[in-house]
Amino acid sequence: MTGTALVRLTEIDSTNEEARRRAEAGEPGPLWITAARQTAGRGRRGRTWQMAEGNLAATLLLRCGGDAAQLSFVAALAVADLAAHFAPAANIAVKWPNDVLADGRKLAGILLEAGQHPAPWIAIGMGVNLTAFPPGTEFPATAIAALGVVPPSPDAALAVLMDRFAHWHHRWREEGFAPLRAAWLARAQGLGNPIRARLPHEERRGLFEGIDASGALLLREGAGVTAIQAGEVFF
Repeated sequence: MTGTALVRLTEIDSTNEEARRRAEAGEPGPLWITAARQTAGRGRRGRTWQMAEGNLAATLLLRCGGDAAQLSFVAALAVADLAAHFAPAANIAVKWPNDVLADGRKLAGILLEAGQHPAPWIAIGMGVNLTAFPPGTEFPATAIAALGVVPPSPDAALAVLMDRFAHWHHRWREEGFAPLRAAWLARAQGLGNPIRARLPHEERRGLFEGIDASGALLLREGAGVTAIQAGEVFF
């Protein structure tokens, strides 16, 4: 990605929140923001994202158009590449809509937040457990250090992440979603197996059929297939 800048911070409330502040102040991006410590990191649905010392927290701020939701797949593939680079013996997989797993446990999370002022922008937050992971989470977690390898420094991990994000972002811009969909499905956890999909107001169960051409989850319930735009998946 040409013209990409990087800001390294010692401590911040949230790299996504800092991206929002800068976007609303007129920062055009693309801009990577990383911090050694977050005091108010957050995940999806307002959850707290616990960040241990030595883990990676990074947000990419971009100006964007109407198809920006597919950037979650760009981010997931980039983070999966990062994980495979440093833990090549682990089984690295992706879980819809935006988690990365290692040996069946959550290694990283991705949070997209967007705004319109003063022009459309999107903040793509990526948190990767390098040295430690939170205990007792609803979906079991892990860290690169728990995979039997020496974890990289946050800076070393960020360098790989930036490179791989640029790679997948370029393919998405030049070729559309199809190559990303194929790469994502090749890493998809639980494909063809029973899943539980937690939606905003209900839960549904069925077989994980894949994702459609827009990135929606395809859930087979009996003889029919439903496309789900937003939710969480459990195996």
